Amino acid sequence: MLSSSSTTVKSLPLKKRLCFLLKLVCFVSSVLIFCEFLIYYVVIFQCRWPEVKGGAHMDKKETSTSVLKAVILADTHLLGEIKGHWLDKLRREWQMERSFQTALWLLQPDIVFILGDVFDEGKWSSPQAWADDVRRFRKMFKYPVSTELVVIVGNHDIGFHYEMTTYKVNRFEKVFNFTSGKLITRKGINFVIVNSVAMEGDGCAVCRTSEAKLAALSHKLNCSQQKPNRSNKRCSDVEKLPASEPILLQHYPLYRKSDAECSGEDSAPPEEKNIPFKEKYDVLSQEASQKLIWWFQPRLILSGHTHSACEVLHAGKIPEISVPSFSWRNRNNPSFIMGSITPTRFSLQKCFLPYESRVFTIYCAAGALLVILILAHFQLLTPPFYFAQRLISKHKAV
Repeated sequence: MLSSSSTTVKSLPLKKRLCFLLKLVCFVSSVLIFCEFLIYYVVIFQCRWPEVKGGAHMDKKETSTSVLKAVILADTHLLGEIKGHWLDKLRREWQMERSFQTALWLLQPDIVFILGDVFDEGKWSSPQAWADDVRRFRKMFKYPVSTELVVIVGNHDIGFHYEMTTYKVNRFEKVFNFTSGKLITRKGINFVIVNSVAMEGDGCAVCRTSEAKLAALSHKLNCSQQKPNRSNKRCSDVEKLPASEPILLQHYPLYRKSDAECSGEDSAPPEEKNIPFKEKYDVLSQEASQKLIWWFQPRLILSGHTHSACEVLHAGKIPEISVPSFSWRNRNNPSFIMGSITPTRFSLQKCFLPYESRVFTIYCAAGALLVILILAHFQLLTPPFYFAQRLISKHKAV
């Protein structure tokens, strides 16, 4: 009887230690699960699809079923084998994968547009490295059959104009079914896909092909928007398209002097806003920008490249939205655009992803609390508390 009771007494400290260890594991696991998984649901759940402006004045044909729900993001910059550290790749790709998959599950968009610079090293990656990057992209950005994914080319995918080759362009087109001058029509809405890297205007082979396709598409769209006229022979044999003013999708923004007029929490930092943009590098040239506006007279232009948000008006009436980077490597507060679009109207709303600084703060606070719990358990914090307790006892005795 005595031996059994002594055994029970000896086992108590071990049980306490195991219980404490289990509590620590649960605490650490909870913090990890929240910061690396649940936080994306908490943040993106707060995003709502914008309502199309017009309400009661909306055309009879434009019912709720005709509204196209589109997600627009840009500049994912998947790291390659040359510049990408394995830990950086692991962290950034996990963040983007969880954000994208959570957004698809919660928001259920009809279509997703990625506005270029999908890869960081596509401009110089070897065939093997390219295949590995594509495999990782498909894993991260997999999507259900109910959603369509459209990817636009950027300078990091095929190189700047002086680095761009037919081989690199064809390689990208083969994977993503991308063609400059391609028209995508969904629910009567026209989207024009532009290879903005090829809008150099110097007559290179890729540039000539791209501009020829854009000019031909412009002619089709313009003819489709005109009323039938027997005297207009130029449009007599042209295939008729939906008469909706197009939306341009491209990587480079149209020409603007700088980001000085841009505002918002995700616009460029104050020290960068007044830096002049370089044509054909930071933005399209003035000539190419005017050409695209003249060809298509778009009702909206969506672009990326600058990694920061900006809203500008061209010709006093055509809005352009520069979409910030989707990668935490480029921003502390990445985001994407949610668009509710009809053939005649559109409404856009920004959805911010978790701030990395806030996630870091949660980890630091949890780490500090963990240290305090460990020290208290091993009674390493006892002396200060014991000293305070003695002072209180003496005060009461007096």
